[in-house]
Amino acid sequence: MDEQAFPTGGNAPEFTVSEISGAIKRTLEGSFGRVRVRGEITEFKRYPSGHLYFSLKDEGGKIASVVWRGSVSRLGLVPENGLEIIATGRISAYGERSSYQLVIERMEYAGEGALLARIERLRQKLAGEGLFDADRKKPIPFLPRVIGVVTSAQGAVLHDIRTTIARRFPHPLLIWPVAVQGDGAAAQIAAAIAGFDRLIEGGHPPRPDVLIVARGGGSLEDLMAFNDEAVLRAVDACRIPLISAVGHETDTTLIDFVSDRRAPTPTAAAEMALPMRAELLADLGHRTARLENGIGRQLQARRMRLDRAAAQLPDLPGLLGTARMRLDDRAHRLSLALPALVERRRGALANVERRMPAPSGLIALRRARVTLAASQLAAALRQGMRDRQARAVQVRLSPAPLVGMVRVQRARLEGLAGRLEAISPRAVLERGYVLVRDSRGRPVTRADALRAGSVVTMTFADGERDARIERDGTAGQGQLDI
Repeated sequence: MDEQAFPTGGNAPEFTVSEISGAIKRTLEGSFGRVRVRGEITEFKRYPSGHLYFSLKDEGGKIASVVWRGSVSRLGLVPENGLEIIATGRISAYGERSSYQLVIERMEYAGEGALLARIERLRQKLAGEGLFDADRKKPIPFLPRVIGVVTSAQGAVLHDIRTTIARRFPHPLLIWPVAVQGDGAAAQIAAAIAGFDRLIEGGHPPRPDVLIVARGGGSLEDLMAFNDEAVLRAVDACRIPLISAVGHETDTTLIDFVSDRRAPTPTAAAEMALPMRAELLADLGHRTARLENGIGRQLQARRMRLDRAAAQLPDLPGLLGTARMRLDDRAHRLSLALPALVERRRGALANVERRMPAPSGLIALRRARVTLAASQLAAALRQGMRDRQARAVQVRLSPAPLVGMVRVQRARLEGLAGRLEAISPRAVLERGYVLVRDSRGRPVTRADALRAGSVVTMTFADGERDARIERDGTAGQGQLDI
């Protein structure tokens, strides 16, 4: 067979590898341009360079995807494995590996089903950690001094909150404006809540006593910032009581479970934060009236009890007057009784003195009795001696000891008699003195105590004489008529 029959090159053109790779790349990028691809994230990796690498898959295939570092902040959501998304980007080929990939510039959730599934997974995770427990809820203060508001600076939400507070109870508001949807909204909301929590009590600006996180209604995608885990953990870490008011009454986000109170609308949140001033004043007036009535009734009851007790008490001024009169009467009677008693005692003493015998007579009587007793004793002794002489046994008894005893007793009696005579008033009178007494029997010791015409009694050693004073005079003068 001839070699010319089978040529080696044929009519097919010859390309280099680079040419084929470049042609494929140009074809892919030119044919597709910007595309939107729906799929589930898998094989997610975050490199230190900041680039994100993962794959998008569905039931029939898988495509490699990449997000460059400069586009991460503009994605609109945080990618993670198992999340179904719609990625917007462009197809690009990588010739060195003969592969192609989707360069993603933006992501969004693939329908409400995917969003709800993601929210449910996060809800179960946070519920397992206890972020929704009732014991973690802080009470809302009854009358806060400052109210903090985290919401958008535009829109009707802030206006509704301001007008509601101004109508109910005017209070200062501290507003932290944030984006409530779109790129970076969750980060701004979390930063605002943490920023309010870092404010110092009594500083400038003042630390709020209660926070309101609010936004108006919207679709599920519009409210996703309030289902973000960073926002929820900032709410849980906040030490200030927080009221969530996101969406309309039928809208529910995860922030409602973590917050201390959930309000159906922003207006309702403002009403929860502050009571109605007019209602407070009316209630205060009602309580004041009740308190005044109660105090009045108590005072009236106490006054009646006091009047009854006073009626049962004795007349204290009358009792005091009676006691004072009795005391004066006793004092007067005592002033009269004491001198009379002294006078009676003095008269009785004078009568006793008049009846007293003279000491010399008493001594003579005692001496006679002693002499008689001595003679009787001597006679008895002599008779005893005679009797003893008649007895068989002779007992000689000398009367000398008895006579000595008699002498001792006589000497003792004479000594006592001498002492009695020395102190006897009669002995004084025997020496020439006279006892002068007035008409009442009282001794007179001074001349000026007597007046002309006074009658006195003078006691001498042998008797008494009455006398009358003739005239007044100083001591040593005057005339006595006996």
